[in-house]
Amino acid sequence: MIKVLIVDDDFMVAKLHSRYVSAMDGFVVAGVAHSGADALRAAESLRPDLVLLDVYLPDMDGIEVLRKLRAAEERDTARTPVDALFITAAREAEMVRAALRAGALHYLIKPFNQAALQEQLRHVAALRTRLDDLDEARQEDVDQIFGARPPGSRELPKGLAAHTADLVERTLRAHPAGLSATECAQEAGSLSRVSARRYLEFFAGTGRARVTLRYGGTGRPERRYRWVS
Repeated sequence: MIKVLIVDDDFMVAKLHSRYVSAMDGFVVAGVAHSGADALRAAESLRPDLVLLDVYLPDMDGIEVLRKLRAAEERDTARTPVDALFITAAREAEMVRAALRAGALHYLIKPFNQAALQEQLRHVAALRTRLDDLDEARQEDVDQIFGARPPGSRELPKGLAAHTADLVERTLRAHPAGLSATECAQEAGSLSRVSARRYLEFFAGTGRARVTLRYGGTGRPERRYRWVS
């Protein structure tokens, strides 16, 4: 279970985000804070796994809160580092850069809907699972953790094209519940089922997609693919 601390100066917004988090399997709201000082105290006592952090707080900005959390982790090496996801109305590029440099996993700009936040939570869960399962990282693992390499730089097996791989990836990302090869080909609009399956199997083999089996009326299992990053 991933314990979440929600930090927002608006009581109603914090309540809404709490509801979004509570609706997610594998997540629990450990606490809510409405100021930077409260957030630091709550992080010290509750030891959350993830902080949903607003930038605009009454006593200090969220960037400073995250920096103080990182400093506390450096002082206490036995303390488990907390992940941070910014959820804020701050749109300044410098603020985004500061959040990245402070060690945030992502930056979600308000307003957003429940699906947008829950997609980021799914990403956090997948990332934590990925790291927990790793003893030694392959390049594919590192690419998934830190983000995909630019189009054209991704190493593909002979016979697979970068622009088609990007198309299949976008299609799969747009359907978080997963797709079969036939459905992926239909959604992409320019692929055969056989071609779509080659790319889907490549993504599954490199850990970027997860395969599940669904049994239909024929009794034969259908392979379904879901993007996991």
